[in-house]
Amino acid sequence: MNEIQRHGVTARYADAVVHNRVAYLVEVPASNEGDIAQQTSEVLDSLARQLTRLGSSPARILMATIYLTDLAEAPAMNAVWEAWVPAGSAPSRACVQVAALVDPGWKIEIALTAALP
Repeated sequence: MNEIQRHGVTARYADAVVHNRVAYLVEVPASNEGDIAQQTSEVLDSLARQLTRLGSSPARILMATIYLTDLAEAPAMNAVWEAWVPAGSAPSRACVQVAALVDPGWKIEIALTAALP
């Protein structure tokens, strides 16, 4: 079915969009406090909850784009990421530095696609 499904729709965004058995997600930290490890954990926890609600999992991620405000924090972010992604399931991934995110306290934002069963 080619129907587009939108979950958690607001005037500005949807928590998740599904089309052709692919989920599209973007998450930001739950707070604007904490170091990069804490903010990465918050984002990944939120992504895991969304994937579970959709019937998917971190093992089914196809592509991730990670936006960091400081690439010097990439090693700490990577440590959290690598502990979260199931072994042998690493997706295609890009990590880029951005000048700023919408909330000046955010250090990370992640956009990803994941296959649904």
